[in-house]
Amino acid sequence: MNSTTEDAFDLRPLLRGSGQTIGVFIALICLIVFGLLRYENFGGAYNIASFLNYNAMFILISIGMCLVIITGGIDLSVGSVAAFSSVCAAYLSPYGLQVALPAGILAGMAFGALNAFIILVLRVPPFIATLATLLGAKGGSLVLSGAETIAVDWGSNFTKLGMEKAFDLVPWSILIVLIVAIIAWIILERTSLGRTLLAVGGGEEASSLMGLEVGRAKAFAYMFSGGCAGLAGVFLASGFGAGQPLEGVGWELSAIASVVVGGTLLTGGLGSVTATVIGALLLGLVFNILNFENGRGTISLSAYWQQVIRGSFLFLVILLQMRVARQRTTKGLAPEKAEQSHASG
Repeated sequence: MNSTTEDAFDLRPLLRGSGQTIGVFIALICLIVFGLLRYENFGGAYNIASFLNYNAMFILISIGMCLVIITGGIDLSVGSVAAFSSVCAAYLSPYGLQVALPAGILAGMAFGALNAFIILVLRVPPFIATLATLLGAKGGSLVLSGAETIAVDWGSNFTKLGMEKAFDLVPWSILIVLIVAIIAWIILERTSLGRTLLAVGGGEEASSLMGLEVGRAKAFAYMFSGGCAGLAGVFLASGFGAGQPLEGVGWELSAIASVVVGGTLLTGGLGSVTATVIGALLLGLVFNILNFENGRGTISLSAYWQQVIRGSFLFLVILLQMRVARQRTTKGLAPEKAEQSHASG
């Protein structure tokens, strides 16, 4: 098969640049227009800042999760790691943001390195490995905090990260998330490491035979995911004024839902950081609109319905992915069958 034929069957550009990804973007725009037309304060500065500031944590862990899922893995520990990092950052907040911020990120990266070690060295499946670290991080945060919230030091500059604006324009959390998203995009789209991550998800054994650094790429993905979770934990402590060991429950599902809604395949090999961010914003915007509807008295849904909605989104999108994958597999096999039939004739 020549290179032209191989390019014709390369599904990567199709999924990452159109189809579901474009559909999610259009859905996001439609929701924004709907909200602006229906609610008086929907486009106000306070609602926009609050929405982006709160969802910054979920966007962060979704970006990290995207790189992991692209390799064909999964990271179930991100929510518990964020909670653990929030406790670490709260304890170190008296020393200022310059100490608490890197400490929280390093705590998250340490769990990411542990995940990579268990998966790559001990050969434990990612689902089991990250489930174990989920429990370990959750238990560690409860032990470290005594199962209580840890108040931050309000006399230091630690709370500026979650409560103040950069250059009096945008919240610091939003600016930092934008920087992280750009870095992740550059890594995935413009570096050999990004191409390796995609190749590993497309076929780990084939990638190894090609001489690619499979282990290094997967280790990077898990450490990057852990670092994003750690940074989300710092945002949590700084924005809410306390390290919260009981937070983070279900965050991994939110991240997975955002990644999958954005068009990344759970089987790996295809995905986009930009689409993941759009998916996270779409899910967050759905809940923002529901809050406005609750305020109008149109409906009355508790916060617990958020999990039901996330689960429904995830289920429907997975069904869609399975259908698309079957169709493309059938189309990909059709030329081979025709060639075989011609050869036998």
